[in-house]
Amino acid sequence: MTLEPNVVRQLAEYLENAELEARAVTKITDAHPRIDHDDAYAIQAEIRRRKESRGHKIAGLKAGLTSRAKMKQMGVEVPVFGLIFDYMSVADGGEIDASKLIHPKVEAEIAFVLKRPLRGPGCHIGAVLAATDFVVPAVEIIDSRYENFRFDLTSVIADNTSSSRFVVGGVARSVEGLDLRTLGLVMEKNGEIVAMAAGAAVLGHPAAAVAQLANHLAARGEEIPAGTFIMSGGATEAIPVAKGDAIHVRFQDLGSVSMRFV
Repeated sequence: MTLEPNVVRQLAEYLENAELEARAVTKITDAHPRIDHDDAYAIQAEIRRRKESRGHKIAGLKAGLTSRAKMKQMGVEVPVFGLIFDYMSVADGGEIDASKLIHPKVEAEIAFVLKRPLRGPGCHIGAVLAATDFVVPAVEIIDSRYENFRFDLTSVIADNTSSSRFVVGGVARSVEGLDLRTLGLVMEKNGEIVAMAAGAAVLGHPAAAVAQLANHLAARGEEIPAGTFIMSGGATEAIPVAKGDAIHVRFQDLGSVSMRFV
């Protein structure tokens, strides 16, 4: 780490206030260009501490920048990992207040719920599938706190990987009999198709993102507990949305997820 603890606290407050006030800010590496990954995850952990101190609870874990399309879109080469909180959950078919967001984008994801813990190092797709209780369809609404949605890898990690809102819908299905690599999805915005993908767009298999998350946590002496809800990352480029937009995503074998921005 390169940052002193007081600077970690200051940057966490800076980023979380930007989220809570729906206000774009300059990326933190402009002022602190030597921030490394350990610093970034320390800032993310301090944001977690701030939220938990106000009574919020972790709803799950997430992988970000996991699709080749998203990596290309954002100019990065490796996934990042973050947290989602209870207040970010929106009911399927629900409304999302666009005034509380800065420049939201949506991406469709396959989410996993574990029936037993996962621990690295060496976690792999087979281990993830064996530990999975069921999968569900989901849409994540990401909202970078940085101006013009522009950031580098350490900046986005510190910003809790742009976590903002999420919607879970459809049906829960066991992974038995499902080929998550070829499972297709179609996203519609205001009735027009804006994205199509298959699970393989996420690192070749969405369970690979969960395995990488387990290995990432193992390096910090942690595991993914049984019962954890995990969003495996968007399968397509993130689609911008604004007040008045309606999003509907159909997943092969898993049903659909929808929401409206008001």
